[in-house]
Amino acid sequence: MCIFCKIVSHEISSHIIYEDDAVMAILDISQVTKGHTLVLSKKHYDDYMDCPVETLGKIMNVSQIVTQRINDRLHPRGFNLLSNLGAVAGQSVDHVHFHIIPRYDENDELTIAFHPSNKTEQMEATAKILKEK
Repeated sequence: MCIFCKIVSHEISSHIIYEDDAVMAILDISQVTKGHTLVLSKKHYDDYMDCPVETLGKIMNVSQIVTQRINDRLHPRGFNLLSNLGAVAGQSVDHVHFHIIPRYDENDELTIAFHPSNKTEQMEATAKILKEK
C-alpha cells in the first residue's frame, strides 16, 4: 500500500485540511512554502494519466476551494498548482496528487521557470505530430 493510501485510511497521521468522500487535502510534509498542500484522490490511481476525468474534476474543485482558503487566510502573492508525472518530472509517490504551492516572495528560492524558445522549426514539427488524430 502506498504512503498516500495509508494517509487516506488514517494509518499514518497527517495535517488534513479538507476531506470528503473522494478527495483529501493535506499539508505537504516538505512545506516548501507556508501552506504547501497536496490534494489527492482517496482512491488509488498512479498519476494524472491513470485517473478518471470525473475524479480529476473533483480534485480540481477541491484544489480551488483550498487555494481560496489559503489565499484568504495566509495572503500569499501567488500560487503554483502542479502535478508531477514520472520520476524524471519529480514524482516521488505513485498516487495522483496536485501540489498547491503558495508563493509569498519572488526570492523564495523555489524555481519553476519557463523561458522563451528560438526553436521555431522544432515547434512546427512537434505541433504537426501532436495535431494528427
